[in-house]
Amino acid sequence: MTAQTADWAAFERRYRTFFRNREAVAFRVQPPTGDGRTLGSGEPSFTLVAQDAAGMAAVNSLDQVQVGLAYLDGHLDIEGDIFTALGMRKFFGDFHPIAWANRYLPAVVRGKTEHDRRSITAHYDRDPEFFLSFLDTRHRCYTQGSFKSDDEPVEDAVTRKLDLAIEQLELRPGDRVLEVGGGWGAFVEHAGRKGIEVTTLTLSEPSELYLKDLIERENLPCTVLRHHFLRYQPDRPFDAVVNMGVTEHLPDYGASLRKYQELLRPGGRVYLDALAMRAKHRVSTFMSRYIYPGVSTPLLLHDYLRQVAKSPFYLTSVDDERHNYYLTCKAWAEKLDANREHIVANWGEPLYRHFRLFLWGSAAGFHSGLVQAYRWALELPA
Repeated sequence: MTAQTADWAAFERRYRTFFRNREAVAFRVQPPTGDGRTLGSGEPSFTLVAQDAAGMAAVNSLDQVQVGLAYLDGHLDIEGDIFTALGMRKFFGDFHPIAWANRYLPAVVRGKTEHDRRSITAHYDRDPEFFLSFLDTRHRCYTQGSFKSDDEPVEDAVTRKLDLAIEQLELRPGDRVLEVGGGWGAFVEHAGRKGIEVTTLTLSEPSELYLKDLIERENLPCTVLRHHFLRYQPDRPFDAVVNMGVTEHLPDYGASLRKYQELLRPGGRVYLDALAMRAKHRVSTFMSRYIYPGVSTPLLLHDYLRQVAKSPFYLTSVDDERHNYYLTCKAWAEKLDANREHIVANWGEPLYRHFRLFLWGSAAGFHSGLVQAYRWALELPA
């Protein structure tokens, strides 16, 4: 076997092992030289195309990180059904104990809040127009919508989700709300237009500048601050807190619940939603190093609820959001692919590939149940 050819015997052994208790999926591997081969029977759902020796070496490694990096760098392409391809990404192994240890060391060295800032900015500190190239056009919301049907436009699903949050918090004009993680202004704009006074926190400078311009342009009764949630000290308590998709970046559940209690008036409410997994540190090495670097981790619901039980908060609702998140990520991924030429021309092929893996991989993870999602609400006793 040369660097240009495939180790077919290794592939066949892995194929038999992986699909021993799974429904088999046929796919093809195409080396840069020589004939390719289809693994499994029937028409292949997708083809892994090695463009050069580096791409073939990555595929032969049967390692998720090497395959992912080869795709990001253009040594490897995925032709055909990328959703199915990423849905069986565990075909490739993910044993990287040194990388796992290195994930937590920077937080110890720098301190948790400084590490959070660096981790968040690594993902979010990009031109806002890049994110707008795949997010919904009405709200620019970077969390899931709430779909009435699978074919509903994502814009309508996001409007429903924002209205649902306002309804669960029982907000009225003049109420004061703290939003943890402002993103690109979905909640600020929607709630602000209803006369709700939102103070939104962000760690991303591009997000801060975008939100300041939005608030000024729309004359919203809102404020944006670049500040870490756990260090924020307001001059008076809030009526409610909104946290859409930031619990993943606040893995110390007890600390965040104590902060909500500190920030709220008696009788105040909290709306939250987050992606989740059954084990707290089961995020893939590739995701934790190249998509969301740092100690961000999906919600572990049973651990979170144990901390709620130790707090003064009432849990007023819990809802399953996995299918909604699948539909949202699928809509984002489809829009990203539809805008490929524009994205590559403005921000380059590597960034397009980076988010293509992220969005289609997320959609596949939610669809398969590898990743879950929930929304829930809390109330502080009056």
